[in-house]
Amino acid sequence: MSVRFLQEQDVRSLVGMADALEAVELSFHEQARDTGINEPRRRVHQPNGVLHLMSGALLERGYWGFKAYTTTRHGARFTVQLYHAETGALVCIMEANYLGQLRTGAASGIATRYLANAEAGILALFGSGYQAETQLEAIASVRPLREIRVYSRTPARREAFAHQMGERFNIPVQAVTSPQTAVQGADIVTTVSSSREPVFDGNDLQDGVHINAAGSNSAAKAELDATAVRRAWHIFTDDVMQARHESGDLIAAYERNALVWSQVRPLADVVGGIVPGRTDPNAITLFASHGIALWDIALAATVYERAEAAGVGATIHTSI
Repeated sequence: MSVRFLQEQDVRSLVGMADALEAVELSFHEQARDTGINEPRRRVHQPNGVLHLMSGALLERGYWGFKAYTTTRHGARFTVQLYHAETGALVCIMEANYLGQLRTGAASGIATRYLANAEAGILALFGSGYQAETQLEAIASVRPLREIRVYSRTPARREAFAHQMGERFNIPVQAVTSPQTAVQGADIVTTVSSSREPVFDGNDLQDGVHINAAGSNSAAKAELDATAVRRAWHIFTDDVMQARHESGDLIAAYERNALVWSQVRPLADVVGGIVPGRTDPNAITLFASHGIALWDIALAATVYERAEAAGVGATIHTSI
């Protein structure tokens, strides 16, 4: 039996944002049909860092798998292992930093597709790191953006990001000097920062805005204040059980009586047609994104199938 091994450069050569959007959307459909099974993240803490484990299954797609990653003072390292759902055979091991970057952006893209007003054209983006790149790319793929405002704590980084993204996507990208300038009048607000505290004042949100909160998967970290959550008419997340443990945004709002958990629904219910998403153009909608294994498995399956067809990567012979 052989197992395919793929490095980062292999993954980059095989998929892009359009593929990620398709794969993640299909994973939401399976989640809605209960053929997508997600196991919330587990963490093993030790003095030098943390081991994170996420697993899931897409039964219609035909794969099980898990993502394991470590975070230490030396950085983060990601791998995905993919198994055939019927036989249980290990079919692929891949490095998964770029894969994770793509699928995180794609999830916000899918949320924006289903929840933002159709004419939404102004994006406020909080964060200027590598995750912010794919957030912008995904949202620009699903809405006709005409203006992007980026804010992050380091002026030089946000200026450089604005210049690079403006050239890459041929959309005006402005590095702004305050959160208020970013948020006021924005149709879409996306947070993907490293901040542990709210990055803008929820009172500055205009009616009808859609929010993607994608920077926190820790109960100790909140990018949104209670006002932003309280003002949301409709609140969706990737996995409600996981959110109750690690959504700093929603947990903090709950503790301030700005939220009851019965308000929070899986985004899969909207994608799968179980519940409506946006019901009023003036409604504020919120997608609290934390990252789930189903997205990794869905995109990893696409990567693996293309690698098999093209003969990309290395082959490991094993009895597993």
